Amino acid sequence: MQKQENRYSVAFYNLENFFDTVNDPYLLDDDFTPNGFKKWNKAKFWNKANKISRTISAIGSNESDSPPILIGLAEVENKNVIKSLLKSKQLRDIDYDFVHFDSPDERGIDTALIYHKKHFGVIGAETIPLIVQNTNGERDLTRDILYVRGKLHQEEVHIFVNHWPSRREGAEITSYKRIKAANTILQKIDRITGDNPNVIIMGDFNDGPNSESIQTLMDTGQLINPMKKLLSPVTGSANYKRAWSLFDQILISHSFLNYEVNTHSFVKADIFAPRFLKEWKGRYKGNPFRTYAGNKYLGGYSDHFPVYILMDENKT
Repeated sequence: MQKQENRYSVAFYNLENFFDTVNDPYLLDDDFTPNGFKKWNKAKFWNKANKISRTISAIGSNESDSPPILIGLAEVENKNVIKSLLKSKQLRDIDYDFVHFDSPDERGIDTALIYHKKHFGVIGAETIPLIVQNTNGERDLTRDILYVRGKLHQEEVHIFVNHWPSRREGAEITSYKRIKAANTILQKIDRITGDNPNVIIMGDFNDGPNSESIQTLMDTGQLINPMKKLLSPVTGSANYKRAWSLFDQILISHSFLNYEVNTHSFVKADIFAPRFLKEWKGRYKGNPFRTYAGNKYLGGYSDHFPVYILMDENKT
């Protein structure tokens, strides 16, 4: 696709355990410390930060003259790791800022939103608690949903950044948690005033496009899922036990399909998977080049590929 003026990318990236090296006594982060199982130290931290920044700066670069203007993140430990990321060589000259809140996740991994201040201004931001119980009746201390309201150029948008409860105990037995997450977002959307609000829902949903949780969002008729056509048995945003998944998705409201002046129009959706983000050889060739495989340090980027959409700003 040829580059066009006023074309911009919006991305989401699960960073695979982007922890600092400091032991927080209130979090289960001991593995990611110099004395932990992962032997996580400053050299490894900065190697990862530089790799992630390289990735972010490259997303959509073949199609847009601008670096991504919005990037949702998952698996960041705190504000400090995001600040370090934005100070890295590839990103420090871009006028980025971010929104982040600590969540109740036991490991301390949160979501965040990086935004380009030239193109986006924050009006308000909050966390939406996801109140779900485990099968034993105890609360699952999972990630909050990050909600950011702002101005994308001249247009007000409502952004939800997600990292929904995992499938660790089994996809079916935990599906109710992700359905609850979908309904929690819909309740918030119902409270947004104005006709046909511009909504972007991005995240690692731990469910694919055809799952009941994503379908719960789609059944409202308010949204489209441009990622669905990317679903394939031979590619995806992550690979587990030699099976591809597309848990990382960006959903948008129908309002992004218009071409009125001072609005944004959806162009395409894609998985960002250049060669430098992949394993180059061996049994895992083509998979995301991850930071760790178990406790074995590989020194890669993440166990997920980023996903992104392109949008045109309609100026005339």
